[in-house]
Amino acid sequence: MKNLVIRTFRPEDEAHVINLWQQCGLIVPWNNPATDIQRKLSTSPDLFFVGLLESEIVASCMAGYDGHRGWIYFLAVTSACQRQCFATRMVDHAEAALKKMGCPKIDLMIRNTNESVISFYRSVGYDTDPVVVLSKRLIKDEPHDYQ
Repeated sequence: MKNLVIRTFRPEDEAHVINLWQQCGLIVPWNNPATDIQRKLSTSPDLFFVGLLESEIVASCMAGYDGHRGWIYFLAVTSACQRQCFATRMVDHAEAALKKMGCPKIDLMIRNTNESVISFYRSVGYDTDPVVVLSKRLIKDEPHDYQ
């Protein structure tokens, strides 16, 4: 089994992480990934993780905690490294960090069309809650040309 090393995101990782997110289809037109990274770094950079094989970034996971619930975002693993338990290791790492902070429950949002990701999260113990997620954009991101 390959040795995945998980560490906290560093600013010099930005281009590699954005490339990873592009490969994994996580970038959408209404969110600028560079802006998302800067926002994360301004609030809780200690909950932004990357997974490396040797010196190459092959995985990412953002987590958040507001004192009530934890969240997981931007879980990504390169296609060449999928099905090797790296996503599970990234989730386990994020869960451990959140638990250490006293976080009692983790929520996450997945587009309802992303069946493979829904199946993955179910396989690592996540269930569907009887809730509806509503959102309101307070700040519109600048257009971006990532895709």
